Amino acid sequence: MPLANILRLSKQVSCCTLLWCAVAGVSPAVAQERPSDIGGLRGNRAELSITIKEGSSQLIGPMVTVKLYSLGSLVTQMTTSKGRVVFILNRLGDFTITADATGYRTAQKEISVPVAVEAEEELVLQRDSAPQALGSAGRPLLAPKAKELLDKAFDALNENKLDQAEKHVSEAGKLAPNHPDVLYLQGVILLRRGQAEQAQAVLEKTTQIDPQNSRAFTALGMAFMNENKYDSATAPLQQSIQLDPSNGEARWMLARVLYRQEKYDTCLREAQQALSQSHGSQPEIELLIAQSQTAVGKFEDSAETLRTFLRTHPGDKGAATARRWLERLIADGKIRKQ
Repeated sequence: MPLANILRLSKQVSCCTLLWCAVAGVSPAVAQERPSDIGGLRGNRAELSITIKEGSSQLIGPMVTVKLYSLGSLVTQMTTSKGRVVFILNRLGDFTITADATGYRTAQKEISVPVAVEAEEELVLQRDSAPQALGSAGRPLLAPKAKELLDKAFDALNENKLDQAEKHVSEAGKLAPNHPDVLYLQGVILLRRGQAEQAQAVLEKTTQIDPQNSRAFTALGMAFMNENKYDSATAPLQQSIQLDPSNGEARWMLARVLYRQEKYDTCLREAQQALSQSHGSQPEIELLIAQSQTAVGKFEDSAETLRTFLRTHPGDKGAATARRWLERLIADGKIRKQ
């Protein structure tokens, strides 16, 4: 998959302020990261799963501190993992949940857990519009020397000179170690080197620091894809599209993820929109569209997509595949030979 679209970064490098939230001690409730971690350990205690959202989408970045109060006293708190926290309650009754994140207003909700069940709750965060001492793009400013090094790193990466790009990024990192633009480029370099797991860790940190960075969410989705973690890839790719609906690269990746998840109808819609946004620069999207059309039983549509591909991209490396699929549709009696 070409990385050209996600490697482009604005020359105006600036980012938002960073506030790391620490995980506090747990008492008298036990905090867990995922329901799967505690599935047989709950016993007769209630399990409270809380999802943090922004609008209708799960908020996977930034880190959110979720606190649980009972009778006005703090019971426990923890930070989100991919927009969720799970508490195992040692008592039943009425609780107050609060959620705090940098750049958002505090959210609060009153709940009641009268019996030992698995309860699901959602909190929706609203962005804080209060002015801050940030750069023009709402992100922290980057020193001129660090910016110069970062620009050189991007130029080297675009020329596929990974060692040179890594050298410049390393030097920029010494001047601005937690700047999201530096972290983003470190993650992309790791992706280019085939180190998806390491890239994932760096890019997750990037999205936590800079939750408005659509490209970082796209790259994070790619890292999960490269590890065949398709369920994990969905949320960051959707977040990327929500932040930047014109991000055709994220739509193309999301379509591939949806196909792997056998969600063919949704895959078809995303792939068709990605093709429109690519303006013909990524003909491989047409092959995914043909696959999806076949999967949902639209055989004539699939054949027409393949014929169009062969007519408009006869020299493309996917042409042999398109011919083979078209011949298979004919051989299986799905379409009539023309």
